[in-house]
Parts: sequence; structure tokens; C-alpha cells
Amino acid sequence: MPPAVIDEAERLTRRAREAVDPNETEAYREQRASLVAEHGFRARVREEGRDTLVLYPDEWVEDGTVQPERIEDIDRGIERPLEGPGEADEWAVVEEHNRELAETVADTRGEVHGANADALADFASNYYAKPIEDLTGAELEEFLAEYFPRNAWPTDDQQAVVEQSVRLTYQVADQPLPGELSS
Repeated sequence: MPPAVIDEAERLTRRAREAVDPNETEAYREQRASLVAEHGFRARVREEGRDTLVLYPDEWVEDGTVQPERIEDIDRGIERPLEGPGEADEWAVVEEHNRELAETVADTRGEVHGANADALADFASNYYAKPIEDLTGAELEEFLAEYFPRNAWPTDDQQAVVEQSVRLTYQVADQPLPGELSS
């Protein structure tokens, strides 16, 4: 299963767990189920001890239960911890940091760059749960090529300057750009 699909399944699981409205919770779970089903997998949350997202091949299941005799390669199963000491608090700190950085970009570089920095903050916080400055070059490329055009609903003005906005965001953070974008 592609790493981006695993990351998205984890993000949807976290959103479902955080949702207040039961309909919203169910919508996230259905979206996750559909996403992993496209790759021949199923998802569930194992709640014994530390809650963990478990993704496993559909062929392991019969009548809703994993059949151990069908497991030929246990490494095909994927697990992602959903909680741990302070993890939710850490995410909130990252989210707050990224929002503050986006606000600073808006205040110092203008509304269009601020809107783009806000989209970058959404991406860094929700997809990777890390500060914008810690994104890799590949993750920034993913933001520019996939996330931004599909999820940010950018205006023409935003689209025209998004790479410049990313550079400005790193300038405001006083950090070098990673990867190919730094050239």
C-alpha cells in the first residue's frame, strides 16, 4: 500500500476519533474504508492497550474475522499507533505553531501568501503532524503537486504564487528550504 494512502488512512482515523458529531465520525470511517478498499485492504482500530490503526489485506478475512491460516506474510499488515504519552498534546502544539507561522506570513507578506501559508499549515499539521519547517523536500513537493490544487481550492492569484509563498513561509520561520525547492 502506498505510504500516502497509509498516512491518509491514519489522518481519517484521527479525524473520526476527534469528531463530535456521530455522522461526521461515520463519514470519516466510511471514507477511510473506501480508501483502503481500493488497495485490497481493510482497517480497524485495535483498542487493547495503546490504540492502534491496523490495516490488513482483505484476503485475510472471512465472515468479518481475520483467519490466521490465511496470513502468508505478516509484514503485509500495517500498524500505526494512534495514541501515546502526550501525543494529542504534541499535535495541538504543532498545530498552534503552524497557525502562528501562517498568521505571521499573512501579516508580513500579504493575504494571498497568508492563505497559501495557511494551506501549508493544514497540510503539515493534519497529514504529517509536524512543524512546517520539518517537512522534507518530498513532502513539500507532495503539497505543491497534490494537496494544494486538490484541497486548498486556491484562487488564480494563490495558484500563481504558491511556490513563492512556500519560500516566504520558510523565510519568515528563518529556516532553509529543504530539497529541490531551495534552488
